[in-house]
Amino acid sequence: MLTLRTATAADAAALAAIYRPYVEETDVTFELTAPDAAEFCRRMEKTLLRYPYLVAEEEGIILGYAYASPLIDRRAADAAAEVSSYVRWDARGKGVGNALLEALELLLQKQNVSAVYACITCPNPQSEAFYGKRGYVPCARFHRCAFKLGAWKDVVWMEKHILPHEDTPKAFVPFGALESK
Repeated sequence: MLTLRTATAADAAALAAIYRPYVEETDVTFELTAPDAAEFCRRMEKTLLRYPYLVAEEEGIILGYAYASPLIDRRAADAAAEVSSYVRWDARGKGVGNALLEALELLLQKQNVSAVYACITCPNPQSEAFYGKRGYVPCARFHRCAFKLGAWKDVVWMEKHILPHEDTPKAFVPFGALESK
């Protein structure tokens, strides 16, 4: 049975292993060198100061992870967040990504985030379809903004409104404050 939970430092090596083939074999991410477990741990700790960082596991084996980050790192943009998710190659297509993204969106709603954004390297019909099925729509495209695997890459941004945009938005609630409620 698939279970979701908040990532911990003990998960860093497994998450780094999931991410490594995306860095080394695809243009899904623009990183050129895969981060090690220590760097993953540092990134998780920074993210968890304000946003959720989730893992999906089955029978103690981590199958994927998802996290949010600021869309724009300024307080006026607290109602918007970028979402990212990665699933082990052998677990793709089994609902892991959907479960992670659904849980992430629910937590972001509790944090008073009203819009979420996904940044996708183009062409990537699989990722565009994944987010499209969850209600994300294209909202921007940057042309030839990165060079990886011997070619220039475009980026498309997709967005989804998960809460109404109120005239006066509610204050952003850091992720750690949610856990104490």
